Amino acid sequence: MGCNASTLAKIHNVDELILETGFSSSHICHLYNRFHSLDKDDKGLLNRGDFQNISELAVNPLGDRIINNFFPDGVDLIDFNSFARTLARFRPVEESLKKEPDSPEPINSRANKLKFAFQLYDQDKDGKISNNELLQVLRLMLGVQVTEEQLDNITDRTIQEADLDGDNAISFEEFKKVRAKLSGHFLASSCLTSDWDLGWGYGVASL
Repeated sequence: MGCNASTLAKIHNVDELILETGFSSSHICHLYNRFHSLDKDDKGLLNRGDFQNISELAVNPLGDRIINNFFPDGVDLIDFNSFARTLARFRPVEESLKKEPDSPEPINSRANKLKFAFQLYDQDKDGKISNNELLQVLRLMLGVQVTEEQLDNITDRTIQEADLDGDNAISFEEFKKVRAKLSGHFLASSCLTSDWDLGWGYGVASL
């Protein structure tokens, strides 16, 4: 299906959505069609199971965590507008665009991309990445490529290098500094130091 006025007319507050997300009208149409292809029951809402039908997410080691970020606490179903807003975080940062002083932070800003990535680690949502939370992600991403002892060593070293206040965890402020501090470190291969312009490679490119 192509993009036309009748498709856009079906979308609630479409003009506001385009302005907020930065997506073009044609891209909004594409996402709308993709949303409805995932909505097998034609209920106008998606649940976690609908996302699990996306093969790229199904094979992604962080797939479940990425899916969970589409669903705020206590929410089991999302509509199209929520779907589009979450996907907007993965849009590449447009460095050439100047931000107006009083304008809100763009959804796809580097800060918001980092917040999204941070949430993939911070599963208990206490605002910090613990040793165990970091270890869980590395275990998911590396699997049998390294030994458990190596994973423990990588985790301990990363916490030690990134932890500036000595609480044996990584706060969001410390997390933001990891990209520069650990440049070239092992974690550059994970989303911890990614700028998330590569977020499309995490399974959402297929959307």
